[in-house]
Amino acid sequence: MVSFMRRQLQLKKIGHGGTLDPGASGVLPIMVGSATRLSSYLMNHDKTYVAELTLGISTTSQDASGATCDITTDFSLSPRELADALASLQGSIMQTPPMASAVRVGGKRLYELDRQGISVPRKARRVEIHSINIMAIWSEEEDTIGFGTRVLLRISCSKGTYVRTLCHDLGEKLGVGAHMSFLTRVASGPFGSSEAFTLEEIADLVNRGDYRFLLPMQVALSDWVMVKVHPLVHERIQHGNFILPEHLLDVPYTLAVGDDVVLLSIEGDVLALAEIKMADQLICQPFRVFM
Repeated sequence: MVSFMRRQLQLKKIGHGGTLDPGASGVLPIMVGSATRLSSYLMNHDKTYVAELTLGISTTSQDASGATCDITTDFSLSPRELADALASLQGSIMQTPPMASAVRVGGKRLYELDRQGISVPRKARRVEIHSINIMAIWSEEEDTIGFGTRVLLRISCSKGTYVRTLCHDLGEKLGVGAHMSFLTRVASGPFGSSEAFTLEEIADLVNRGDYRFLLPMQVALSDWVMVKVHPLVHERIQHGNFILPEHLLDVPYTLAVGDDVVLLSIEGDVLALAEIKMADQLICQPFRVFM
């Protein structure tokens, strides 16, 4: 995606806001120019996925691309058993990244090592599963959930969550095995699939000189406090020097020590990210300047 956007825009300074594993589709924020300095903030955004899991079949990669490693055909579950198992996976949980993931170990993606038949130790890490909702169940038996049943889930979670591992762990909890048979990311922070553009759409728009797919930087910071500043202090901000509360305009509410704010020009352009601090007096200290 980054290489594609570099070719389209003839710019080198382009980055992404969250890796998608091979085989997954969906929302991938792309940062252009000085917006690449927002990378750490975009990476921290919560994500929302729609995933399909298939019960009774476990695979080496925990998704449909891997080889089948276990099959359980003789079982019958109730919707309540499925719902209880899903509920037990919500909240703060520990996950071990699968080998077929985009995590880097020793400078290489795990999926690259996996394709070479190499398995390496991985550290478990804590993730947050905010919600899991069942959207649909496709079963050959109308009243029971058995072998080959597919379940469509909508999952809201923190960064670094592996949905394929979540599906695998659900199969283990139910004692029947499972794998993720489909995955798409429908939201990454404030960015949703309904506002996203496909590669083909971007290429067509660029060809026509239409850059509507490029959004202002503040869109990525929608949960931050936006504050306009007096034009006379732009030079101080540009050099990373603090400004005083009286230089802040259109402050939405009383700011306190420790608050982070986005400093905007009168025209609404992002000048810097700043923190409210107490020195000899209350000050606004820029810590990331975009001017």
